[in-house]
Amino acid sequence: MVAIDLTGKRALVMGVTNEHSLGWAIAQKLRAAGAEVAFSYQGERLREKLEKLTEDYPNRRLYQVDVTDEAALKAMFADLAAAWGGLDCLVHSIAFAPRAAMEGRFIDTTAADWNTALQVSAYSLVAVAREAEPLLREGASLVTLTYYASEKVVPRYNVMGIAKAALEASVRYLAYELGRKNIRVNAISAGAVRTVAAMSIPGFRKMVAKYSSTAPLGRMITHEEVGNLGLYLLSPLSSGTTGQTIYVDAGYSIMGMSFEEEGS
Repeated sequence: MVAIDLTGKRALVMGVTNEHSLGWAIAQKLRAAGAEVAFSYQGERLREKLEKLTEDYPNRRLYQVDVTDEAALKAMFADLAAAWGGLDCLVHSIAFAPRAAMEGRFIDTTAADWNTALQVSAYSLVAVAREAEPLLREGASLVTLTYYASEKVVPRYNVMGIAKAALEASVRYLAYELGRKNIRVNAISAGAVRTVAAMSIPGFRKMVAKYSSTAPLGRMITHEEVGNLGLYLLSPLSSGTTGQTIYVDAGYSIMGMSFEEEGS
């Protein structure tokens, strides 16, 4: 059995909200593999929760960062540079769109809601990569989280689907520009899994039922499965993989249609 050993590696996980966050699932795997992990979070109200989750992390580093605030990003990476000197793994698990933009019709999306969704959910990866670049060591890996609505219509996902499409395109361009430094950039397209963000999508419970009946594996995925893929992409085992959107969705994305009355 090939073990993943990240002892001595430094990782930053951005966007953890609670123990159900996909970023947290990846962070747990990174720590289990021996990496030292720092976290960023949005808003002071989340700090107490993150402090509880990481209370047994040695030398923990927690940063309150609004990704739309360039000065805050610069300050975080300056502190990491002083403390660590370099960075090996970066997880971008950040997305947001105003609820009104997801409850109504896509055609009614306002310019303000469009700009907010694209800035927070897609441009933030570019901003983060730019500020992190001086710290990224040779062989470093960046991973972001996306969703199938980037390429197919998912009702009520609306402008977030556009943001995820922009995010995936950004992954490819970043992979191209950073590749000469042997720095990799990939996206994980996770299937239906219960997170704070997912539960805020109107009709999510119906989505889960449809997902489980359509996916070849006949079930939802687990947080651990997302964590496993994240660990692989952040480890040397994926040294030849960059610019890709990789699915962990129980096979849902391969289906054109399903006949629920069919037996196994």
